[in-house]
Amino acid sequence: MKTTKKIIMPFVMVAGCFLYSACNIPKATQVPVLKAAPDSYNSNRDSANSATINWKEFFADKYLVALIDTAIKNNPEVLMTLQDIEIARNKVRARQGDLLPSVTAGGGLGVDKVGRYTSQGAGDASTDITPGKEVPEVLTDMSLGITTTWEADVWGKLRSAKKAAFAKFLGSIEARNFAITNLVAEIANSYYELLSLDNQLEIVQRSIELQKNQLEILKVQKQAAVVTELAVKQFEAQLYNSQSLEYEYRQHIAEIENKINFLAGRYPQKIERDKSKFLDLVPQNIKEGIPSQLLKNRPDIRQAETELQATNWDLKTAQKEFYPSLELSATLGLQAFKPSYLYKLPESLAFSLVGELAGPIINRKAIIAEYKTANAYQVEAMYEYQKAILNGVVEVTTELSNISNLQNKYSIKSKEVDALTRSVDIAGELYKSARANYLEVLTAQRDALASKLELVEVRKDQYLAQTNVYRALGGGWK
Repeated sequence: MKTTKKIIMPFVMVAGCFLYSACNIPKATQVPVLKAAPDSYNSNRDSANSATINWKEFFADKYLVALIDTAIKNNPEVLMTLQDIEIARNKVRARQGDLLPSVTAGGGLGVDKVGRYTSQGAGDASTDITPGKEVPEVLTDMSLGITTTWEADVWGKLRSAKKAAFAKFLGSIEARNFAITNLVAEIANSYYELLSLDNQLEIVQRSIELQKNQLEILKVQKQAAVVTELAVKQFEAQLYNSQSLEYEYRQHIAEIENKINFLAGRYPQKIERDKSKFLDLVPQNIKEGIPSQLLKNRPDIRQAETELQATNWDLKTAQKEFYPSLELSATLGLQAFKPSYLYKLPESLAFSLVGELAGPIINRKAIIAEYKTANAYQVEAMYEYQKAILNGVVEVTTELSNISNLQNKYSIKSKEVDALTRSVDIAGELYKSARANYLEVLTAQRDALASKLELVEVRKDQYLAQTNVYRALGGGWK
């Protein structure tokens, strides 16, 4: 009975130490509660949402659709996200492999000589391998066999690690979707900016032709002593200013074309486009839906959610590091000191089976630090998730307001253009009848040109706002 107690007591003590280690886990920081998204962006609570529209249907311009399609296939940033997905997928496979036994096969060859005056040497000297044949003084050691090791996932630590890796894999997919969403918006915005520059360039070129004709008339009038040299020079200066403005727009066009080509993953080339209907087309009406739809439509919010899930599983993995681990290992093979004996069975047969239970007891600072780090990452991920939702709601609200204000601005700016265009004609008529001087004509022309350029700029801003709210709602990746 006493002998049995002596055998059992060490195991009881070890088990008690393991139990103490497992129960004595530091308290985790409480994860903050997620703030609920508002019920609506405004009084409208219609669930119809433009984000569900495929980008090929959302953008009506065939040239723009072709550019976006090329960019998604060739853009370097998007292609890199595919490799991130593959890396994450391989990490999931690695975690799945940790759950399975590891089996290796191999062989070994070695030479061993022990001292004659040792217990093993003395034993070998007095032992015959076969009757009349002593054990050699120099022994070779040859072996062939398989070895397997397996950590039994008693507490679910390895399964938690696998789930964390899978959540990160899903996050990498959302990261690619977010990259595509931003790429679609950036291509569209650059394309609309290019169209606006085309139209502004045409306005400037028409103004230059008008100014050239007026300058020729003034030169004739100067010869007839109707106007002075001062009037001619001021009209000439205005023409030079317009001509310099033309080259400025040409340079902007070249820069935007190169930017679009870069986004499309190709070298500089001409961007095909239809610039004739830029001012005539009206940006389509956006249906914003309700804020809660952002959680499933916006890839960045979905990515933040998967990151939060991953940190939760990482914390569980770190928590289970405090528990003892059970590892089993086994070997089976053939072993002998001479090739001719290697295949003599069962004499050359060798095997082993070992089970090992190990857990942290003293100096657990490293494990505690890892646990607290995982806990901090979890809290940080929660704040990041909250930030992503807040940012999404703010972006949509801002762009919806922008769309409304730009619509009113375009209406007023159109009236301004009509009024200033008419003022140019009036100034010209008054100048011919000597009821207005040349400075009034110059001012009217300058103001009319500026207002026409501004009108194009406002229309461009309307298209940009339309694209931006589409992106903010989570459209563009489907």
